[in-house]
Amino acid sequence: MSDLYPLGKLPHDVLAALLARYPVPDPRVIVGARPGLDAAIIDLGASHLLVAKTDPITFATEEIGWYAVNINANDVACTGGVPVWFMVTLLLPENTATSALVEKIFDQIGTACHALGVSVVGGHTEITYGIDRPIVVGVMLGLVEKGRMITAGGAQPGDALIVTKGIPIEATAIIAREKADLLRDKFSPDFLARCANYLYTPGLSVVRDASVAVRAGRVHAMHDPTEGGLATGLWEMAEVSGKCLRVNCTSAILADGAVLCTATGLDPLGAIASGALLMAVHPDDAQQIMTALHTQGIQSYLIGHVEEGPPAVVDMASGGRLLPRPARDEIARLFESEEAGDSSG
Repeated sequence: MSDLYPLGKLPHDVLAALLARYPVPDPRVIVGARPGLDAAIIDLGASHLLVAKTDPITFATEEIGWYAVNINANDVACTGGVPVWFMVTLLLPENTATSALVEKIFDQIGTACHALGVSVVGGHTEITYGIDRPIVVGVMLGLVEKGRMITAGGAQPGDALIVTKGIPIEATAIIAREKADLLRDKFSPDFLARCANYLYTPGLSVVRDASVAVRAGRVHAMHDPTEGGLATGLWEMAEVSGKCLRVNCTSAILADGAVLCTATGLDPLGAIASGALLMAVHPDDAQQIMTALHTQGIQSYLIGHVEEGPPAVVDMASGGRLLPRPARDEIARLFESEEAGDSSG
């Protein structure tokens, strides 16, 4: 049916139109719901602003609790804030929700929260029908000092564009973990184990990346490229900033991720990329920020710069054509292929 949406996020224009129907009358809401701005920021009249973020984990099944904590914490860190409190809704499939499964997921959540100094303060658990795997929906609350708030919409003309760690970290881990049975004939166990461990090394968290960067120099915008990968993250930054981004992303594509994406027919630029932090920084501070990151063992890549609008992402690696904007995340095609195979059998 033509009106059915594919797997992944709602189309950008559809979501923007829906959100435009519901203006926020509360003046305490500094940053509200808008595509490309992944966390709400609310002024409660104290010395710090409240940052609120929610995101589900739907594609991954292994280490789902670890994913949930870190993915939500990342968007708090991208505001210049610190994640503090975590709430979780855990939905478990009927007939397979064992005590061992519940213990495993809670241990993952606890370990991830402990690593970030975050407290679990509430949530909901339920065994429900109509799902075939656990689904975790996280809510992360954090604090950012007044006057130090950063959003994805702060990019300024002349800014340098930096990406930390490389891409696509999360997609590499998901492919290796969720599709290992299909890849064992093509790759060695050591290679697949290394790719699966991308969850931890380089890792999904950008909390430390953001903290190091904002201490080292003038960071005008930060964004965590998740669904739709770095390509979508760049388009979102361009649109919410109202600027043109000129980029060459080839240096930021990790070799392992490129190999797995090629093997599965995916574009690494459009594959879910949590673990990388996209920043627009003052050009005079770019080198010192990258040096500070390197000192802390965090690799970084200079991928382009910001110009006056209109909003666009120009791919200098393709001769100056517009960088294609993914209609959805590349990783969704793997799961669609699996469903098609199941239905045809």
